Amino acid sequence: MPDPDCLFCKIVAGDIPAEIVHASEHSVAFRDLNPQAPTHVLVVPKDHYANAAEVAHWAPTMAADLITTARDVAEKEGLETGYRLVFNTGADAGQTVFHVHLHLLGGRNLQWPPG
Repeated sequence: MPDPDCLFCKIVAGDIPAEIVHASEHSVAFRDLNPQAPTHVLVVPKDHYANAAEVAHWAPTMAADLITTARDVAEKEGLETGYRLVFNTGADAGQTVFHVHLHLLGGRNLQWPPG
């Protein structure tokens, strides 16, 4: 169920523009407006779940779809030497939009620990 106040629900609905790079039956991938790497794409489910813990509990197959979509985008983006997938869950982890989203980061050497 979409949340009428959610930024990502509005992007999924087409009410707010975004650079969509891929879509599946259940998810949408679009470029992050504040990229942290040369390739920084957000993968979100079309349905609203607040965070990764919620999607894992209520729709575990959706979590798999997000990762599969991220893999497909990474292939299209030419990230064959590597990429990082990140879920931020909760404000203390840096989550600022409370619609679960998977960050796909690549295109440069990603250091560890991430910060």
